[in-house]
Amino acid sequence: MRIMLSTTEGSFVQPAIPRFDGHYDHWSMLMENFLRSKEYWDLIEPGYVIPASGTVQTEAQQKKQDEMRLKDLKVKNYLFQAIDRTVLDTILKKDTSKEIWDAMKKKFEGNARVKRSHLQALRREFEVLEMKSVEVAIEEEEEDREEEEVEQPSTRRL
Repeated sequence: MRIMLSTTEGSFVQPAIPRFDGHYDHWSMLMENFLRSKEYWDLIEPGYVIPASGTVQTEAQQKKQDEMRLKDLKVKNYLFQAIDRTVLDTILKKDTSKEIWDAMKKKFEGNARVKRSHLQALRREFEVLEMKSVEVAIEEEEEDREEEEVEQPSTRRL
């Protein structure tokens, strides 16, 4: 889904926020690309750190901190829109976008790897079984040929 926006110079297409559908590897790739295109990825890697309460900052530091907090809120908003409420309810720490991202990664990335590993093991097992069935078919064919040779008397001329 894409959203059309009009400007005075024309219209452009804004990509829709990738929705998490249970396929973490695919979603994380799309979401990372989406956040990078918005220049927000630095809030995920390395991440935004909320300063300890009572920390004294200069005016410039406070301004930078306020900007980072606003950017982090925007990223959190994207993540909240992308992730279903039932999944969000299982994430305990949601103070920063990085905490949400890391919780999703911890919860779902391992599951995808386990499934992929299990699928590869099943594929190997299938290939072994397939090769065995081919070997059995070849052996049966050879046995049939040998039986035919035994059944047909030799017709040699003297």
